[in-house]
Amino acid sequence: MSREPTTDADARRRVTELIRDARVCMLTTIGVDGRQVSRPMVLQVTEFTGDLWFFARSNSAKVRQIRVNPEVNAAFGDQRRHTWISISGTAREENDRVDIERLWHPGLGVWFPEGPDTPGLTLIKVRASSAEYWDSPTSAVVELLGAVRAAVTGRPPRTGDHRAVSY
Repeated sequence: MSREPTTDADARRRVTELIRDARVCMLTTIGVDGRQVSRPMVLQVTEFTGDLWFFARSNSAKVRQIRVNPEVNAAFGDQRRHTWISISGTAREENDRVDIERLWHPGLGVWFPEGPDTPGLTLIKVRASSAEYWDSPTSAVVELLGAVRAAVTGRPPRTGDHRAVSY
């Protein structure tokens, strides 16, 4: 039986589950020279309603890049569960102290040793415009066997659930 959601609301709930499980993404911005630049970022745990939150330093390259071109992509992957998620959206810098306090957790002290009072601490808020996910129910070996079977039979392999949703 397929786990594929039947409605956009179901698909959005599935995206929420998948990103919550993955927690770390590659956040891609556009450099001032027009090239894409990706770096790992830890998603702050919050109810995902279309917004992703990340802590950063206000003088970092990623924040400067977002100020010039706010279009970003956050790509999550969880190889243990064979899932991948791509979220496109618009990012902006947020300095609201209430949000900083609400999203702060002690593990961030490794990067921001003075806690929420770290000079230059800011948030990056990504408002999702679309998300796409691939949710494979099998291991890579089983998928490889499916691809071989497809090559022999001429029928496409079952690769798992794939869905695109808009926000």
